[in-house]
Amino acid sequence: MTEITGNGTTGKLLGPLGTRPWAERWLTRALGVAVASASYVVCVPWDLRNRAESAGSTQETTPVTGVGVAALGVLLLLLAAYFGYRDSRGWPLLLIAVPPAALMYASLRAHPGPPDGFANAWPLTWAFFTLVIAAGVLIAAGVGRAFRVEEESMEGLVSAGHR
Repeated sequence: MTEITGNGTTGKLLGPLGTRPWAERWLTRALGVAVASASYVVCVPWDLRNRAESAGSTQETTPVTGVGVAALGVLLLLLAAYFGYRDSRGWPLLLIAVPPAALMYASLRAHPGPPDGFANAWPLTWAFFTLVIAAGVLIAAGVGRAFRVEEESMEGLVSAGHR
C-alpha cells in the first residue's frame, strides 16, 4: 500500500503541496488554473447572446444550458475540494474561482446585451455569479481541508504545561 505522504504516486497526488518541490507545486497549481478555465470554456459557451430560434420567431434561445452550468459547478467544486485538501487556505479561491470569473467578465464585457433597459446590467450579473462561485469554492475547499490529516503539533501542549 502506498503512503499518503510518501514518495509514491498517491503521495504525489494527495500529499500537501507545501512539502513538494517548488516546480511540482507550481506546476500543479498551473494545471488547476488550466482545468478550471477549460471547464468554463467547455461548459459555458463564449457567446452568451440570446438568439431567435428561427427567422421571425419570438422565442429566443441561448447556448447556455442548465446541464452545462451544473457540470461546471460540479467540476469547480471537485477542484476546490482537491486543492483545499492539498494546499494552503487561500489558494483554492485564486486557482479555481478567479479563472471562471475572469472569463465570464471578458465574455459579458465583449457581448453587451440588447438595448432593452438591461444592457448595462451585466456588471451586476457578473458580480452575483462571481460571489456564488467564490462562496462555493470556499465551502468546498473547507470541506476538503476537513479531511486533511494534519501532523500533530506539540507546541500547544508544551505551552499549556508551562502555565
